[in-house]
Amino acid sequence: MAIRHFLDLWQLEASELRAILDEAHAAKRARDGWPKGLVDEGAPLDGHILAMIFEKSSTRTRTSFDVGIRQLGGSSIVLNAGDMQLGRGESIGDTARVLSRYVDMIMIRANDHTDVEDFADAATVPVINGLTDRSHPCQIMADLMTLEEHGLELKGARLAWVGDGNNVCSSFIHAAPKFGFTLAIGTPDRYAPDEDDVELAREMQGRIELFDTAEDAVEGADVVIADTFVSMGDVDAEERLEELEAYAVTEELMDLAQTGAKFLHCLPAHRGEEVDSEVIDGPNSLVFDEAENRLHAQKAIMRWCAGK
Repeated sequence: MAIRHFLDLWQLEASELRAILDEAHAAKRARDGWPKGLVDEGAPLDGHILAMIFEKSSTRTRTSFDVGIRQLGGSSIVLNAGDMQLGRGESIGDTARVLSRYVDMIMIRANDHTDVEDFADAATVPVINGLTDRSHPCQIMADLMTLEEHGLELKGARLAWVGDGNNVCSSFIHAAPKFGFTLAIGTPDRYAPDEDDVELAREMQGRIELFDTAEDAVEGADVVIADTFVSMGDVDAEERLEELEAYAVTEELMDLAQTGAKFLHCLPAHRGEEVDSEVIDGPNSLVFDEAENRLHAQKAIMRWCAGK
């Protein structure tokens, strides 16, 4: 069987992504009320070792993958890039080949997307993209799981992204043709989403609408999505905050969406910058369900990668 990497959503068939989400929902329901440390019935990844490589710091990615592999019956090894030979000049390919001899699966949270692609090309075990500068597919699977959990039918839904057309936005673009939702994106020209991602999604019959104001993007949306205006590695914080200020999610902006529209944010959040406290802490915010579902979605991703 070919190695199943999980690098970008556009690379997987819609049926595969659907199966992963269905597994995530079922596995979460099956654990309802269980202690967090109890292993899933059947221990589907018993004996499997997950290596986690971090070039970027992490709260949700590290904890959710670590707890997830344990609940599946396996174990994990955490590797910070600066503590490895990778941080002292060993090639990406050599590192991938060596680690493949020791572990059954590798999750990597990296600065450069091409590094993850090169790593996967050399690895002989599944590689999972835990975040790069180009995409964040695990986050979007958790987000879509959360919306379904709260009763939203993805096909035909209207999702609005406002702010910076960043890596998380790119993965929503990748997901749009796979799940059949419309993605309305409101950004300044300078922070518009990647043109190649938009073109690819449209070639796959994805409905991507681009706007230069948050108001136009949010009009009639079922879901409003935001992310930090300044991300790890950005060196133009002051310029970003000034230019993106008009894209902050306020109660007034949410009023332009459908009545009862949900709010998503992948966290960490900066209240008073990209979102007002009244929105992120309000009754229609799903941010903490969204964060929890990183665990369940990634467990399903690991099972899919392992063919389990």
